[in-house]
Amino acid sequence: MYFLADYYNMTVHHFKLPHVPEGRDYMLEINPYMKNPSTEDRNNKIDARWIDTETGQFIDITSLRPNHTAREEGVEGALMCKDNHHYLETDIFPLRDTIFADTPCKVPYEYAAVLEEEYGKESLTKDVYEKFIFLPF
Repeated sequence: MYFLADYYNMTVHHFKLPHVPEGRDYMLEINPYMKNPSTEDRNNKIDARWIDTETGQFIDITSLRPNHTAREEGVEGALMCKDNHHYLETDIFPLRDTIFADTPCKVPYEYAAVLEEEYGKESLTKDVYEKFIFLPF
């Protein structure tokens, strides 16, 4: 994240998409407080945003950091985010290759366990969550 902040903050990236012939622009915005690892500031949980410049929709990005407290207590490979989510390195790495919306991407190694812990067991099979409807591609 430090590299992205130093060299790519507020940069716009153009992507050609199969369903958008003219392509789409996305801006990477890095929070200037991303270097502060504190979980105390409830308004400072997001480290960056990937923003669709046409629609304004965005994806929040939170950085994984070593969880020094847990590691000092003997939890090997403990990680955390500023939003108080906790993981082990083996939950995340090695990343798995997959396809999402006809686009190659990477997902956490234990993606099913991570999703179940965050959203419940039904999160892997339900196609409705709160007000969102997920359609198959």
